[in-house]
Amino acid sequence: MITIDQIRNRLAVLPEPIAAADHRSPTAVALLLRMDSGGPSVFFIERAFDDRDPWSGNIGFPGGRLGEEDLDLRHAAERETMEEVGISLVDAERIGRLPDIVGAHLPVRVACFVYFMESVGSVNLNAEVNDAFWVPLAMLADPGRQLTTQVSFAGDTLDVPAILLPQTGKQVLWGITYRLIVQFINLVSCRSDFPGQGAI
Repeated sequence: MITIDQIRNRLAVLPEPIAAADHRSPTAVALLLRMDSGGPSVFFIERAFDDRDPWSGNIGFPGGRLGEEDLDLRHAAERETMEEVGISLVDAERIGRLPDIVGAHLPVRVACFVYFMESVGSVNLNAEVNDAFWVPLAMLADPGRQLTTQVSFAGDTLDVPAILLPQTGKQVLWGITYRLIVQFINLVSCRSDFPGQGAI
């Protein structure tokens, strides 16, 4: 079982991403971790269903686009987390930042900040979020939950790699959040071949 200390150590050696100037919109999300009896768990949100939102109903991390009121991308991730789920990250431990990911279908560049929380209080969802839940990291890394499936996005049907979540009735985890989770698991487990085999 991987520990929070191991995650701290493996993320601590990552270089800080260099700011890129391009046409993509800067966006920031928060990957929240807590320690449960079976190991670390990861916090996800289910976006509200909205025909105007290309990510309607998708599973993701709290976060959003960099706003004029934000000092930097980290502040954007913390502000959006507070707005979307009512969780303050002011006193949470930021243990790293993953390498940025660019959108495959929309012009966004996503910064992902990783936080560890000793305890999490009540969650207060705003209108943009339908649900919030925790998933054990070991389940996300389980080869039996890896699949290729079809999803609908912006009127298109796509064949994508995905993770089947343990929560009943939820969409699969795919897209940018899937890519961030794969990157995170590879970094903290010192692997380069996930998904497909092994455990964490």
